Amino acid sequence: MQQNILGNAEQFKQSFREEAREILVELESALLELNESPQDMELVGRVFRGLHTVKGSGSMFGFEQLAAFTHNLENAFDAVRNGRLTIDSGLVDLTLSALDQMRAMLEEDAADDPAARAMVLERLVQLTGIEDAHKTGSTPATPATSAPEPSRPGGALHRWKIHFQPGPEFLLNGANPLLLVRELAQLGKLSVRACMSQVPPLRELDPERCYVGWELHLETDSAIEAIRDVFIFVEDACELSIDPIEEEQPLLELCAADAVARALDEPRAGSAGRRVYDKPDNAASLRVPAARLDQFVDLVGELVTVQARLSQIASRSEDAEVGAVSEEIERLTAALRETSMNIRMMPIRGTFEKFRRLVHDLARDLGKDVELTIEGAETELDKTVIDQLGDPLMHLIRNSMDHGIEPAELRVARGKRSMAKIHLSARYSGASVLVSVTDDGGGINAEAVRARAVERGLIAADAQLSEAETFALIFQPGFSTAKQVTDVSGRGVGMDVVRQRVESLRGTIDVASRPGQGTSVTLRLPLTLAIIDGLLVRVAAQLFVLPLGSTLECIELTREEIEKANGRRMVNVRGEIVPYIRLREHFNIRAELPKIEQIMVVETDEGRYGFAVDEVLGDCQTVIKSLGRFYRHVQMISGATILGDGTVALILDPQRLVQDSLREAVQRGVRGRPEGSATGRRKAEGLPVKI
Repeated sequence: MQQNILGNAEQFKQSFREEAREILVELESALLELNESPQDMELVGRVFRGLHTVKGSGSMFGFEQLAAFTHNLENAFDAVRNGRLTIDSGLVDLTLSALDQMRAMLEEDAADDPAARAMVLERLVQLTGIEDAHKTGSTPATPATSAPEPSRPGGALHRWKIHFQPGPEFLLNGANPLLLVRELAQLGKLSVRACMSQVPPLRELDPERCYVGWELHLETDSAIEAIRDVFIFVEDACELSIDPIEEEQPLLELCAADAVARALDEPRAGSAGRRVYDKPDNAASLRVPAARLDQFVDLVGELVTVQARLSQIASRSEDAEVGAVSEEIERLTAALRETSMNIRMMPIRGTFEKFRRLVHDLARDLGKDVELTIEGAETELDKTVIDQLGDPLMHLIRNSMDHGIEPAELRVARGKRSMAKIHLSARYSGASVLVSVTDDGGGINAEAVRARAVERGLIAADAQLSEAETFALIFQPGFSTAKQVTDVSGRGVGMDVVRQRVESLRGTIDVASRPGQGTSVTLRLPLTLAIIDGLLVRVAAQLFVLPLGSTLECIELTREEIEKANGRRMVNVRGEIVPYIRLREHFNIRAELPKIEQIMVVETDEGRYGFAVDEVLGDCQTVIKSLGRFYRHVQMISGATILGDGTVALILDPQRLVQDSLREAVQRGVRGRPEGSATGRRKAEGLPVKI
């Protein structure tokens, strides 16, 4: 039994860590907004409530040092709320430093430095004039029948009646009801009475259950949200009601069981509709470990493969009942697959918001004035993709701030605003998401990049490179144009990390830059890495899958049309000349040509392209399997999938296939597209060119 209690306590301690991490991210975002709008009292309230929640819940789950440290910050922002202290950049920076210490205490790792915490508190006292509560002995009060009346001037006092009855699982969740009462005592004058009516006879008593309830009367100038915050982590594990006390009522009434029942089920006369806290029995959301979710998606993937096999068996069977069952299972599998994918989808907002702190700190360290703007934060991506996106974006932002953005004096001399801007954006594009980092700095100096590449022996001095090939050099391992190594950049590892991580996600990178106007780096990433809708095609005996999201249509290619093109890989699609790639030639598959080929027309960044195949077998739900490290440099292949009959089909990357075909055409001295092509227009207009 003791082992079960300890296990549950550790489980809910971990749950608190996860909740607290999210609160710290929200605190960081609110503080950075507050730095720009110091008069916004709504932001002050967000910061105060976040600190209050971490402090109260931290104490409840055994993080006493975290709670004591946070209590000092809470006092400072309480003084701001009451007009005794004003917000300035010094207080914001100090609080951001304090959040770093809170993260270390939360994780209980080696980065937790008591000396650093003491220094933060000392600077807080100097800045605010509010003494360290831990040193002055003003630690949270112990539960008692009354607490000192708060000395907050100017706030109207309200009286609240709080009924609090822990549920059957309350203690098993690691919660401590006495600590919650202690938290309430800090909000004002508190009267407490225990309700013992539910305590059973000794022979029926369960030692793991809390039978005692409490009726509490609180007189406070705090808003009702502050009372709610006390119970924020236990609201679904207890009976709780918060009602205003009428002026003529005494501060504490007798706590009879029937009176409590009436208070819960039948509101008192004069208070109808005024109950402000009544939670449903079941939580609206459920927190699930990522590993368990990944296992669930893997199982759905296996089910998709088995369902495909069943469909093939049913197609060969003459039994109508088998066919009906197969169709029903196919429908249910498709719904389950769609649901599992939606569960893994998360908005990119959390990742974007984390970079506000990075930009703030780097701007201070580099002596530059930079603002971060965000667009498309609600765009959703697979959680696996989002988890691996942080490092590439961090390196791109650091590179923009150090290399791209000029000093304020130079910006003004060039007719720009002294404050630079970095813009983070995300948007959907077919089956992909485009994530861009754009700055309004000086742009990429192509000549400097070229000179550095020649110096390092990456290219010959007389090499003729296109703009795209020149930009591609910045992603080479160890490449940097920085004249000296700093804490921010200069070692040449950042952009190489970006390239490797994006390629591991089966993504691509676009770079657009105009001298003196800025640079934009766009990452094209797949929506998901697990299961996609695909189109199964055949070339001789080889099977391939094309992503259905980028496929536009299918047309026939006859021998006569091939002869009319005079050897050029072009086809007329309703008046538009579309180039195509014959997969049998690209992959060197030697087999007799069929009389009629099929061309799958797809949309790429280079415009519309076709892929000539022998036969289109139909659409399929494709479970993506990695090819392993041995094939990690084969960029035209996104992965592989196992079909219903056990055979393996390679999943093609249309974007990479087109790029590879264009490179081969350039090397052979053959024009890759006709005049007026999308590629030519993009280069002429200075728009992104594919690397």
